[in-house]
Amino acid sequence: MIPASFDYRRAHDLDEATRWLGELGPEAKVLAGGHSLIPLMRLRLAQPSALVDIGRVPGLDTIRVDGDRLRIGALVRHAALARSEVVRRALPLLAEMAAEVGDQQVRARGTLGGVIAHADPAGDYPTLALMLDAEIVTTHGSHPARDFFQHLFTTPLQPDEVIREVTFPVAAGPHRYIKFRRRRCDWAIVGAAVQQSDGGWRLGLTNCGPTPMRARAAEAALAEGRTMAEAALQAAEGLTPPSDLRASSDYRRHLARVLTRRALEQAAA
Repeated sequence: MIPASFDYRRAHDLDEATRWLGELGPEAKVLAGGHSLIPLMRLRLAQPSALVDIGRVPGLDTIRVDGDRLRIGALVRHAALARSEVVRRALPLLAEMAAEVGDQQVRARGTLGGVIAHADPAGDYPTLALMLDAEIVTTHGSHPARDFFQHLFTTPLQPDEVIREVTFPVAAGPHRYIKFRRRRCDWAIVGAAVQQSDGGWRLGLTNCGPTPMRARAAEAALAEGRTMAEAALQAAEGLTPPSDLRASSDYRRHLARVLTRRALEQAAA
């Protein structure tokens, strides 16, 4: 299908982008890689009045370690994350996630900031951001990940607010992310991420509710000394996964338990 008509503006810096977004109002949208927004526009599920393209704004594609934080610019592409030696040393789980996103074309154009802003519970990076207590830094300030993903496709971003970067804690210990999907390039029906950090385990779940989820009951069981198999049985506690054509709610709960166990055991090995 053909998108509805819209105004298009290419920003040269963030000040220009935020000024235009303020002038154009809440029906205007930010365009980065476009791999989430453009398909919705083609189906007319999204009909923004204007697009403000930040794809060439300088300074938003940097990757650096700052003390115990890994700082990733909003415009860093999936492919750049996957091949970055800095990311592989500081947070290898993020590099491995990036290598599993979509296909080669998507990885070449899609951005970290775009995935975070879109807040799709089937996205991989929101799960990692939530489970590791990342910070989403914007033109208005910063948001802890635990407060950022409010509901399905819903965040606290204001109409004139743009993500600058996402900061993750450095975590190079045992880790694993497993996505259950029908085809190699599909979104996860369910995903389970595990990361050992500060002597304990952080566990995250993808596509098990209206937002990314953290398997806190399973984390607590591990902290109490339960086996990985026993802890994984608690992974679905408190989940409200959707039912759709790909999987029922009950099947997603089952997958949460099975994938969490596999991810823990593989990470520990």
